[in-house]
This record gives sequence, structure tokens and C-alpha cells, in this order.
Amino acid sequence: MLVPLAILSLISFQVAAVAPPGPWDSFNFAPKDRTSHPTSIRTVSGEVQNMDALVNSSAGATTLSGNGSFVVVDFGQEVGGRVLLTVAHATPDSRLSLSFTESAEFISPINSDDSCRTVATMNGDGVQSLPVPLQQGELMQTVAQQRGGFRFMTIVSNSDSPVSIADVGVQNTFMPHWDDLRAYTGYFFTHDPSFHDPDFLTRLWYAGAYTVQTNTIDVHQARQQPCPPHGWANNATGGPVEGPILVDGAKRDRNIWSGDMGISSHTELVALNDILPSKNALLVMFSTQDPVTGSLQYSGPPINAKGSDTYIAWSLIGAHNVWLYTGDLDFVITVWANYTRAIAFLEGQVDETGLMDVPQAFSNDWGRDGGQGHNSAANVMLYQALVTGAELASNLGDCALSDAYTANATALKNAINNLLWDEEAGMYRDNELTNLHPQDGNALAVLFNVTQGQDQNKAISQGLTQFWTDIGPLSPELNDTIIPFVGGFEVQAHFIAGEGERALDLLHRVINTLQWGYMLFTNLSVQSTLLEGFTANGSLG
Repeated sequence: MLVPLAILSLISFQVAAVAPPGPWDSFNFAPKDRTSHPTSIRTVSGEVQNMDALVNSSAGATTLSGNGSFVVVDFGQEVGGRVLLTVAHATPDSRLSLSFTESAEFISPINSDDSCRTVATMNGDGVQSLPVPLQQGELMQTVAQQRGGFRFMTIVSNSDSPVSIADVGVQNTFMPHWDDLRAYTGYFFTHDPSFHDPDFLTRLWYAGAYTVQTNTIDVHQARQQPCPPHGWANNATGGPVEGPILVDGAKRDRNIWSGDMGISSHTELVALNDILPSKNALLVMFSTQDPVTGSLQYSGPPINAKGSDTYIAWSLIGAHNVWLYTGDLDFVITVWANYTRAIAFLEGQVDETGLMDVPQAFSNDWGRDGGQGHNSAANVMLYQALVTGAELASNLGDCALSDAYTANATALKNAINNLLWDEEAGMYRDNELTNLHPQDGNALAVLFNVTQGQDQNKAISQGLTQFWTDIGPLSPELNDTIIPFVGGFEVQAHFIAGEGERALDLLHRVINTLQWGYMLFTNLSVQSTLLEGFTANGSLG
């Protein structure tokens, strides 16, 4: 029988002292207040008068005349929330619509970049048409209409009747439980003399922190699924909790995916000393437990994806992270019955080889191919779940269970090394039936101590470089894709292997801009938050 999960009320999270002022403050992307305004005009087409009023509130109003006339405003960085503007003058026949994009590549007066649905033609979301007749005065998007993440907004006149607008802005809705979005407890500052931008590492640290901030949303502002027939809707409930949750992306999917928290929870703790969104998100994931099998969902509601052994393991590891960072045993006790049933579900797939044999139905992961069978990444994840589970069981006073988890972890580690280690390649195979050496399975094996010594760690660190391109490492387990989620584990693996210079080389090179440098500097990106992925030629989709 499932243990009922406690409903967390919205409370003020007790944080450590705010970071001291210093030169690092100039790199903090978080807005100074909840409302952000455009910083520049990107593009103008057709009849647009007094366009500068859109970036200078004292300059009056901007007037658009003529069907199809539009102006593109640039907020200068990622923002997300409810657009507001003042209609200074309109006729009964005036019409306005808004479109949005994070990347300048997809600026369009007739389409927004996809957030609710993903289609090859990149026109799934369309535009938001403002209510007619346009009423004079302030207008604000509903919670459902908000865009979770964008940098560019296109304002379009859809009739020949003129309309004048002023005071354009966006009320940022992310990090809802914080009054001061810039009140970081952590800070970082260093010079990087080997790169063309000596402030690169500092800028990157704050971009990562800001990315996680924008991914922290109110539980009642998740993405609707299925999407509405036209447009988008961000007023769904993300689970049976109250308060903030940590989701996978500000724009898409605005949903809890426990794998993403393998990176984002640590970032949110280090930069913000805030673990409440992670705790809420994990309570949601444990609430999704199948009462018959004990499995957990791949994602939270309303998407409710099912079928991922690795993401079940990430939920288990995430619970240990919350305890590790807070010492909150009450949280562990709340989820413990669900936790142990989820481990039992995964261990039930261990076969005579000593490895977990992942069924096709539970082989989903971050988007990679070939996750079924004796998959190395899945077995490494189970190993870490058992090791961390043993520590939790010990702290709860269940020494017998702790010993059992430890023994099973030891046996699993031996089986992984006996069956999947390729001595000639110096890397783990994806499974015993292939010569593919995955980025995820190898990086995670180093990160979670599945290797049997530093020689293996160094061999893997060297082996991973064979996948590098000028803009990042290709993941051999997903064709033509550079995936920063897995790349983040690779960076950590290089450091653990004692190859710190190689880790920094992955972040950047003197001549070529590698993965994180590309994400931060390419004109295709928003240049203030980081990307979910891109292709080998650097294109987005």
C-alpha cells in the first residue's frame, strides 16, 4: 500500500546569508525586480511610428498602422512570464498579436518557437492574438498565456486600423517564492586568461544559475498536456504539492523530469542554497508510484510519461541528495516505503548475469537510443541508487537493509566490470552485444565510482575525447546530437580522473569555442541561459 505523501505548503525557505557584494554582481542575470522591459529594438517592418517608446517609457506611445506591420523588441536576455502593455489608443477594428522566441533564428510575425508541441515546420505554437475589441488601458496575459522563456517578442498589427501601445514589459513568474531574484547565497568570480573572454567562466557560472532559476516555477503553472488546439497553455498543475517545483525547462516542457535534477538540484543548491523546489519535485515523483509494480513515472503530471528505469533511479538518487544537503530525515521517512518499493522494482530486473536487463518498455532516457538490455548507464544508475540507499537505510536505523543494499551494489559493480568493460578501448560498452562506447554510461561510471581504479578513470577520460567536435562532444548513443545534460557528467568525470585541463578544454579552447562557450556566445542562443541540446553543425531545432 502506498504511503500518503505529505503536501508541502508554501513557506519561506530559510536561506543562508546573501553573498557579499563584489565584481561578480555584474554577471548576475537575474532581474532586479519582477518586471523586465525591452532593452532594444531588433527589427521593424511596415508602418511603425515612434518605435523608441517601446524601450523608453517617457517617450510616449508607439503606433503601428497597416495590416502586417510589426516591431520586434529584444529584452536582452532570457525572461519568462506574463506580458503586460498599455493600449494608449485603438479603434474597434484594431488587431494585435504577439509572437515569441528565445533564438533570433526563429523571429517571426506569424509563429512562435515551439513550446507546447514540437513539429518539424516549427509552427506548432503560432501567435497569441489579443482580445478584441482592444480596450484602452493596461493589458496583461493570463497565467495560461504566459511564455516561460523568451528573449524576442514580435508585436504585429493585424489590421489597417492604427493602434498605439506603451509600457511594454513582462512580469517574470519564475522563482515565485523569492522576493529578490538576485539574492544569491553563492557567488563565483575568476579570470580565465586562456580564453578570448577572460570572464567566461564567471559568466558561465551565472548563466547556469539563472537557467535553474527560470526552471523553478509555481506548481500550478506547468505546461498543459495535451496542448490546446491552438497556441499554448501554462496553467496546469504539476503535482500534489503546493509551492515551487524544479522543472526541466522554462519554456518546454515546464514539467518535472527527475533526470534533469541530476544536474539542476546541485546547481540550485550551490548558487541559491534552495532545495525546496527539488524536495517538492521529488515528492511529486514518488507520488506517481504504480501500486502494483512499484515503478515510478518518467515525468510528473500533467505529461505523466512512463517507462524509464534510469529516471526511476534518478528519483532515488535525488532523494538522497535532499537528505545529504539538508539532513532532513523526516523527508526520507515520508517517501521511504515508496523508495524501497521502487528499488525493489529495479532489482527485480537483475538477471543471472548480475546485471539489470532493462525491458524495452522501461528503456526511455534523456532521448538516447538503445537503452534496453544490459545497458551500462542504467546499471550504473542502479549501482548509485543502491549505494545511496544503503546510506539512507543506515541513517534510518535499518542496518539489515543497508547491508543488503551494499552487498547488492558490490555484486552489481563486479558484474558491470566483468561483462561491459572493454579493455582494448579503455571504456565501457553500451551493452555486451555492441561495440558502441556511450558518453553517458562511461561518464556516469566515473562519477558514481563504478570503475575499479584511477587507471580506468583516466582511460575513460581519454576515450571520451574521440567524440569531441569544435562545438562539443557528440553523443554516440544519439546520432548527430550534442547534449549538455550528459556533457555535464563528462566534465565532472574528467575532473575526477585528475584531468582538470581536459575538463576546462571541454568548456572552451583558445582557438575553437567548445560546448559551453558555444552555447553562451553563439548568436543562435539566448546568451544568458543554456541550451538543452544542439546538432553537430550547431543548429537548433
